[in-house]
Amino acid sequence: MFSYIFGGAIAGSVADYLPTLIPGILVQTVITTSVVTGVQLREDMDKGVFDRFKSLPIARIAPLAGALLADTVRYAIATTLTFVMGFVLGYRPEGGIGNVVLAGLLVIVSSWAISWIFAFFGVIARSASSVQGISFLVLFPLTFLSNAFVSPDTMPAFLQWFVNINPVSHLVTAVRDLANNGMWTADAWISLLGAAVIVAVFAPLTVRAYMKKA
Repeated sequence: MFSYIFGGAIAGSVADYLPTLIPGILVQTVITTSVVTGVQLREDMDKGVFDRFKSLPIARIAPLAGALLADTVRYAIATTLTFVMGFVLGYRPEGGIGNVVLAGLLVIVSSWAISWIFAFFGVIARSASSVQGISFLVLFPLTFLSNAFVSPDTMPAFLQWFVNINPVSHLVTAVRDLANNGMWTADAWISLLGAAVIVAVFAPLTVRAYMKKA
């Protein structure tokens, strides 16, 4: 939809827009999918699913770890489908299959890290709808006020400042550099560093909050 609606207006043709769009859509799609972690976690806790786990001979942390591990499969599926659809539309990444896989892994790792944020809110929130509301407030400006769809050069100066420091923009740029040019750049390192910081902060917070309620 984005390709055919905006391709001609932004890049002159759909084919010219795909190298810009597919990495942006990939990052937006997979990061948005990370919200499901917190929503499902809250729903399971509300429905008593985790209470049933308490009666099983498993580690107390296993349900939380299992949910986060299962999410990586969801991210991998979303990543594969996005690249496949891009190929169907005519996207031909110049970086080669190896760098496309590396770009996908970078997105999966980053999204898994972000899922810890929503897992934390899933544990402490009162309802699944509140987790969705929080995620919308966080992800909407980060994904749309980025370079995922258009170049920051076309934006007003005050928006360019935010877009250029937006961590989503760094991840999108890293994916484009890998898939389109076969280059591992500073943006990739920034994305990995950001993912590590998120896990370092939110993993302990999530586990502590979960163990108090488990």
